[in-house]
Amino acid sequence: MLRKWFKDEEGQGMVEYGLIIGLIAVVVIVALVALGPKVRSMFEKVNTELDKAGAGGAAGGVTGGSTT
Repeated sequence: MLRKWFKDEEGQGMVEYGLIIGLIAVVVIVALVALGPKVRSMFEKVNTELDKAGAGGAAGGVTGGSTT
């Protein structure tokens, strides 16, 4: 009876899939933590450049208010 219980592999596949999903989640979290500051810096640089471009173009145009 005990041998049969140890040889029973039913449900083992789900455990393996769960472990794989857990490992993938850990890898994704580590990658986000490691690359997070670099990605943030890149977006801040893009935002700064867009602000510079927008500020230069808005000086000669309409700056709000009604056009009537």
